[in-house]
Amino acid sequence: MKAVIIKYNAGNIRSVDYGLKRLGITPVITDEPEIIRAADRVVFPGQGEARTTMNYLREHRLDRLICELKQPVLGICIGMQLMCSHSDEGGDTDCLGIFDAAVKRFIPQRHEDKVPHMGWNLLTDMRGGLFRGLPENPYVYFVHSYYVSVTDDTAATGHYIHPFSAAMQKDNFYATQFHPEKSGDTGEVILRNFINAE
Repeated sequence: MKAVIIKYNAGNIRSVDYGLKRLGITPVITDEPEIIRAADRVVFPGQGEARTTMNYLREHRLDRLICELKQPVLGICIGMQLMCSHSDEGGDTDCLGIFDAAVKRFIPQRHEDKVPHMGWNLLTDMRGGLFRGLPENPYVYFVHSYYVSVTDDTAATGHYIHPFSAAMQKDNFYATQFHPEKSGDTGEVILRNFINAE
C-alpha cells in the first residue's frame, strides 16, 4: 500500500503522518506530481487560511492535480473546505470545486456560541464506507471556524450553532471536517476504512 500525504503550506501534516503510521502505513510526504499520481491512497490534510493555501496550490499546480486523481483521496479539515467550490475565508476564494458547496463562517447566535468550534462533538446521519463498523453517533474532534452546509454530498452531519457537513463523499473523494487522526479509536477506524476503500 503506497500512501501519500500532499505536502503544501498547511499545518497538521505530521499528526496525520503519525495517525497513518499507527495503522502500519508509512506515508510519503511529497508535492511531486508523479509520486502523488502513483500512490494507492492520497491524503490532503491541513490547517490554514483558504486564500493563501489556494494560491500556493495554484502556484505549484497541485490544484489541477488533486482534481484529476482517480484513487481514493481524503481531505481533512481545510482539505475538505478547499475541495468545495468557494470559501468566504479570505474574501470570496475560489477553491477546487470537487464538491458543489460553499464554505461559510460560523456566526454566533447565542452568548455561549464560541468560534472556532473546538473540541469533541458527535456525528449523525452517517453513510458510506468511511463509517463502517462504528456505533451510532460517535464523537470526533473538531477545530474550525468555517463550515459547509448539509448538501447531497454530505456523508455525516455535525451540529454546532446549526447542522453542517462533518464529512462529505463524491466518487473517489472523501472528506472530513473533523480530525480523524486526533479522534481516538473512532478516528482510527475511519482512517482504516479509508485505507481499505475500494
